[in-house]
Amino acid sequence: MAYRVLIADDSPVMRAFVKRVILLSGFELSECFEASNGEEALETLRSEWVDAILTDINMPVVDGEEFLRRLAADDMLKTIPAIVVSTDATRNRIERLLALGARGYVTKPFVPETLRAELERTLGVPCE
Repeated sequence: MAYRVLIADDSPVMRAFVKRVILLSGFELSECFEASNGEEALETLRSEWVDAILTDINMPVVDGEEFLRRLAADDMLKTIPAIVVSTDATRNRIERLLALGARGYVTKPFVPETLRAELERTLGVPCE
């Protein structure tokens, strides 16, 4: 089964990098959507179905924390698993984002296998 993923990050270079890492990892990706902030991500989610969201924290307009809050408050969208991808590896930040509804957390920099494993764990993909 191939999956549809949304990448929310204010850096176009990082969005392209994350997409490339997903592809290099061998994760089955059918479609990849991009957003430069949480507001754009919510707009995309209202028009496109995705299986998982990869979101940065530090973004303009609507940051990752506020995006997770709005996602959790939206009955139509709250079941979509969101994984935070960030350079911030502080325990308090990770715990706060998981409490807001993030289903996973990947710290930058990461290797393709780490991102794939987190996507598969979050989506409940059986191990091969």
